[in-house]
Amino acid sequence: MAILRIDASIQGPNSASSALADLVEKELAGAPIVRRHLATDPIPADAWANAIQGTYTPAEHRTDAQRGALALAGELAGELRSADAAILALPFYNYGVSQHVKAWFDLAMAGGEQGEKFLDGKPAVVLTTRGGAYGPGTPRDGWDHNTDYLRRVVGDIWGAELILIEREFTLVGVNPALDAFAETAELMHKTAAEAASAAGRVLASR
Repeated sequence: MAILRIDASIQGPNSASSALADLVEKELAGAPIVRRHLATDPIPADAWANAIQGTYTPAEHRTDAQRGALALAGELAGELRSADAAILALPFYNYGVSQHVKAWFDLAMAGGEQGEKFLDGKPAVVLTTRGGAYGPGTPRDGWDHNTDYLRRVVGDIWGAELILIEREFTLVGVNPALDAFAETAELMHKTAAEAASAAGRVLASR
């Protein structure tokens, strides 16, 4: 089984989403993994526009930037097509999908056919983390514009068998204003970690 792993946290070794992805990967017994880290090796901000423009430009008239963007788009699409499963560690930033993750989604889709189901019928574990709490009854209920987008693209557009794992309150212990939620945060951490390990076993069984 070939696994595609995408990380996107800007937190380096302190990343909560990457830590959950590590738990998934731990269950895979050395399966080959193609890795891409969108924070440490970001997609160029102008790549999507250049790829789209290049698509509608005759090959002999394309700029170097357009040719490079189309090549990268094809590479990203190819990584998705070739994967038997995916581990996508995509944290929530500023109430939505971070710009470097959105750049990856956009460019990968530019490299495929319109609406192509890159992961059709394949398991994809999406791990998303949030510093605060955004569920029903919280002051920020309705402010999460990240998770539904991930569901729509990975599950509905790309056709994956989606396993979505969420962890909130990752800033408890970092932001003193959240100290009162330490017990809740610890339970959320434990639940997410157990779900990540279970997801890894699902991937390993395929």
